[in-house]
Amino acid sequence: MIGRLSGTLLEKNPPQLLVDCQGVGYEVDVPMSTFYNLPNVGEKVILFTHQAIREDAHLLFGFGNAAERAVFRQLIKITGVGARMALSILSGMTIADLAQAITLQDSGRLVRVPGIGKKTAERLLLELKGKIGADLGPLGAHAAPDAQSDILNALLALGYSDKEALAAVKNVPASTGVSDGIKLALKALSKG
Repeated sequence: MIGRLSGTLLEKNPPQLLVDCQGVGYEVDVPMSTFYNLPNVGEKVILFTHQAIREDAHLLFGFGNAAERAVFRQLIKITGVGARMALSILSGMTIADLAQAITLQDSGRLVRVPGIGKKTAERLLLELKGKIGADLGPLGAHAAPDAQSDILNALLALGYSDKEALAAVKNVPASTGVSDGIKLALKALSKG
């Protein structure tokens, strides 16, 4: 398996790159999140890769960091989600946004990604619950994920909208416990 490429960036044609690794040119498909952070043509590039071997093709997918590759691998495990759709998802939203959508079970965010319908979005949310977001640690949308997500869920259960709850949780210091965090969030919501 090819797990990482380090070489010179020869071509950039979204979503495909050509990377020269000691005389061998590798064609690599990347999500737009990686594409926008690439160096200029002719400069050195390092990509984490996922190799897919099919009957009719050997494909290489590249990512700017290991977290993106891990999320890509989780996505392609889901029935009906191929590599192209997984690249679309990673191109259309950040990992933190995806983790937040999964935590909130918000299919509306996923449906905005081209190629994702309502049923696919719901399947993604169901199958990824507890898999993405929990693995991300500091990459998630909020620090102290357990306390923060408990506070968020409590606010949602009390009838606040996703937007209101998220805004209130962002103002709660990361080191705050759940009960104190809920009090602080409710106090902030009552002022608004």
